[in-house]
Amino acid sequence: MLPVELRKQLSDHQIDKLVLKRAVFHNNLEMYPQAVWEKLMTKLNKLNRFNKKNVTFLTRFLAGVRFVTIDATGRMQIPKSLVNDAGLKKEIVIASAIDTLQIWDKETYEKFLQDSAEDFSDLAEEVMGDMNFDDE
Repeated sequence: MLPVELRKQLSDHQIDKLVLKRAVFHNNLEMYPQAVWEKLMTKLNKLNRFNKKNVTFLTRFLAGVRFVTIDATGRMQIPKSLVNDAGLKKEIVIASAIDTLQIWDKETYEKFLQDSAEDFSDLAEEVMGDMNFDDE
């Protein structure tokens, strides 16, 4: 069951169809609003399919993709294969990732945050240090 505030935000943006997939870098799931997914698919469709690396990437990236909807009571059914892949147990965390959401097992998420806490300032500087926010 999705939290009430999240359901409201999805409803406010008329998002009722979602795409679930395995995450690329961590042991969690990624949830895309259908419009965001379609934009991503348009970009990925430009990859040359006669390049072996591209085909391997697409096969792995799209493995296990499921289209899901939110029912009238705010529930979303996550396929068992994705539950198992992400190691989801009883408690989960839904974390924002800008235009997508991440679904984590609560213990796994807390351990990830704890393990990466010391390196975060270095990572933030490396990723964001050269960004120019004046253009916006």
